[in-house]
Formats: sequence, structure tokens, C-alpha cells
Amino acid sequence: MSKRIHFHSPINFISPEPFEPQVFTDAGAAVDALTALYERNTAFLIDGFSSLAKGAPISARYRAFYPQVAMETTSFGHVDTRLSYGHVTAPGRYTTTITRPQLFRHYLEEQLGLLIRNHQVPVVVSESETPIPLHFAFGEGAHVEAAATGLMDMPLRDLFDTPDLTVTDDEIANGEYDPRPGEPQPLAPFTAQRIDYSLARLSHYTATSAAHFQNFVLFTNYQFYIDEFCAYARKLMAEGGEGYTAFVEPGNLVTLPGDSEPSEGVAIGRLPQMPAYHLKGKGHAGITMINIGVGPSNAKTITDHVAVLRPHAWLMLGHCAGLRNSQRLGDYVLAHAYVREDHVLDDDLPVWVPIPALAEVQLALEDAVEEITGFEGFELKRIMRTGTVATIDNRNWELRDQRGPVKRLSQSRAIALDMESATIAANGFRFRVPYGTLLCVSDKPLHGELKLPGMATAFYKTQVSQHLQIGIRALQKLGAMPKEKLHSRKLRSFFETAFQ
Repeated sequence: MSKRIHFHSPINFISPEPFEPQVFTDAGAAVDALTALYERNTAFLIDGFSSLAKGAPISARYRAFYPQVAMETTSFGHVDTRLSYGHVTAPGRYTTTITRPQLFRHYLEEQLGLLIRNHQVPVVVSESETPIPLHFAFGEGAHVEAAATGLMDMPLRDLFDTPDLTVTDDEIANGEYDPRPGEPQPLAPFTAQRIDYSLARLSHYTATSAAHFQNFVLFTNYQFYIDEFCAYARKLMAEGGEGYTAFVEPGNLVTLPGDSEPSEGVAIGRLPQMPAYHLKGKGHAGITMINIGVGPSNAKTITDHVAVLRPHAWLMLGHCAGLRNSQRLGDYVLAHAYVREDHVLDDDLPVWVPIPALAEVQLALEDAVEEITGFEGFELKRIMRTGTVATIDNRNWELRDQRGPVKRLSQSRAIALDMESATIAANGFRFRVPYGTLLCVSDKPLHGELKLPGMATAFYKTQVSQHLQIGIRALQKLGAMPKEKLHSRKLRSFFETAFQ
């Protein structure tokens, strides 16, 4: 591979040959160019590392850059703004760095195609000025063993670029990014290095590849739901799939339609922190389910990373404390507002920002409850309430002086309490991912109704299966909607990126 050497005192850099910018009016061709450039530059870094690990002499630092795509418009002319994305609102130059273009191919083709069509301008593919960290060039799941002769005596940062956390942030998504004079505006909500960081974290936390994640996501805080989801998915696969193309479990264990056991992947010894399971559909139109465990910290962590995959919707299915005497164990709660006492997002999304209910998601959930339970109209009130869900960060809040918490809960009109739902909804709002919450009342601490061991076993047997089926059916209904209806303009601020 040809190289170029930069003589920047006191350090020399070795890089691939310069890439001449290319202009495209076809989105597919632009993505082909992005892919070729990305693969060339990551291969250069990997080859350089391998050579040094085998004992090649160290003469300079190795550096290669992320691809970028740009567009420029000089018109204030109105375009088709019925979609919430796919256009810019003012003249200027807009750019974004790109990583893993093969993984994001469908997404990139759609976003670039809309820009080209709406503004009648080409897009330009070039090299950015952002170096690719060596860690991210290897990609997820890489196992690197360096020979002792080459790299033991010199820090990796002296030879290659490493992840730079000072520029790996959410300023664009948070609406806090302010380009300096002459700098281009951002084209996408996440930079390449921010995406790479999350792809690596997803693999670590879920023990599955980012390539398996689907566009519709269920989060739960109980393994019971995962067990039920696995049984459901395995049965589907054994019976031919019913339109789903595979079922993937941690360790990237892949079960194909017609099979009763995985045909790919390696079983892992123990589950990761937040295991993920994927019932795959064509075009990533299937369902991913993740057990996030308990607490707002986990809820924020996983949604921070899933968001870079730009899913079409995510829902929280879990258990909650019922706060009203009229509720019974096993009743459902459809959240239409949230009290945020989880605190993990306070620095990114102030608590005074309202988190609105999204009509499309609310209707899909309510319709799914009716369909699965058989209750309709006024009769649905027997088993489900719509209202405010409060999320807190103290699991043992009951052990404190209850006067303060109970008063706040009453004033907010809350009907349920948990530790994850508001976090997931707030991060959906922050990252422009449609969100919703359907909880099941598992205890009533304010009224002394706590599950005894036998009651708990019976409760889980009867309610988890039905609750999961409701969540799956709701996502299927959302998946059947036109994308432009689901990704509504309600989640867009005054100044938005063109990419969804």
C-alpha cells in the first residue's frame, strides 16, 4: 500500500496516499466511495500495527483519517418538510464524519438520497481531519496479541492515534454544539468517533455484534421477560420463522428458520451486564430485547449506545410499584408523563424539559393491550391506567421519611413508580428516538401489598407472557407504520441535523 510521510517536527507521520474528493449525485455510489475509503484507511492502520508487532523498525507515527461526507446549499428555498429529517434549514456547508459505512449502508443511502433529492445538490466524499483511533480500526470483537519484540517498550499512543474522549461527546445531540466562524454545520447527530465508542460498548455490554441489532427495541428490568422472549423466538424459528430471518443470543449464537439449535456463534460462560437478544427481520425490521437490570444508570448507559444505531422506536416493559389503592397486582400502566427523580440525565437534559407522550406509540401500545387481553373501550380500564410514572434512583425509598416522597408523588398525580422508565423516555427524547412505556404493577408498597414467594411465582407465570406479547405486538404495529409518521417532528428542535 502506498504511503505518504508528513514531516511535522518533532514527530513524523506515515499515512495512506491523499484521497481526492469525489462528487456524487447518487447516494449508493457515495456510500460505495465512503466504504472503500474507510476500509483502505483502517487496513492501513491494522497492517502498520501488525508490522510493528512482528518487529519492524519504528520510524514514525501511523495516522489515517475517517471519511467524511459534505453538502452545500446557497438557498433558503423551502423543501419538502413533511419529513422530520432529510433537509437543512439554511444555506451553508454541512459535514459529518463516517464510520462503519457497511454497517450503516441502508441508513446512509436513505439520508444522503433525501439530501440530494430535496436540495438538488451533490454530496462530496473526502477525508476528514479526524484521525481514526487504532482501537476502532480493529472494530468490535477483535482479539489482538502483539509480539513482545515490537511494541512492549513503547506506549501505543506514541505510535497510533487512540480514542480522544475530549471530542467524544453528545454536544450535537444535546443542542450545545456551536461551530466556530467558518466551520461547517453538523450533518448528523453523532460523529464517527462517538459512534465507534458506542459500538465497542454495545459489544461489551450485550455480548452481541452491533450488526445484529434491530430497529425496534424492548428494554426490560427482569430476566423473566428474556426467558419468555427466548422461548417465543426459538419456537418461531423451529416453525419456520414467520417472516423473521434469525434469532441471535449472546455470543452471537444464531438460530435460523427451521432450526431448533444455533448453527453459528460460540456459547459464553456467563452473561454480560446487559445481555441482548435479537429476533431479526429483513432490513433490520425485527425486534431486539435487552435486559438492562435495575436502575437509571444502566438505563442511561445502554440507551446512550443503542441510540447511535438510529432505531425507529424503543419501549420499556417492566415491573413497577402501583401507587393507587384502586390498582391490583398485574394491572398495566401506560405512561403518558414522567416525574424525573433519576438524576442521571440532569446535566444533559434539564429536568424542566417536558418529556411528551408520543401519540403513535401510545396508540400502538393501547391497541396491543386490547388485542392481547381482549378488553376494549371502557372495559380496558379494569386492567390498565394511563398516567404519570415516577422514576427514582433510590430503590429503598420506603425506608426514608415517607412524607416528602409521598407528597411529591401525590402532587405529580403519579400512578406508578420505577427506576428506569423516565430515563429511557428522556434519552429517547434527547436522541430523537420514539419511545414509550408499558409497566405491570408487581407490588403496592403504599398499601402494604407485597408479593409473598408463592404469590410471586404465580404472578410471573401469568403476567410476564401476556405483557411480553403486548410489547411485541406494539412494536409490530409501529413497524407497519410509514417511517415518516413514526419519526415525527415533535422530537425536533429549532436547529436540527439533516440526518435522522
